[in-house]
Amino acid sequence: MVLTAEPIVSLVAGILIFIMPNLLNYIVATYLVVIGLLGIF
Repeated sequence: MVLTAEPIVSLVAGILIFIMPNLLNYIVATYLVVIGLLGIF
């Protein structure tokens, strides 16, 4: 199982946005987390 940087970066970015949220940021964060998890698993 090889991990690429993009899913990890997306996941971290999503988590950081959840920590400092705005309405639009929640939408972006959800997208990033989903893409990150799909890329990892």
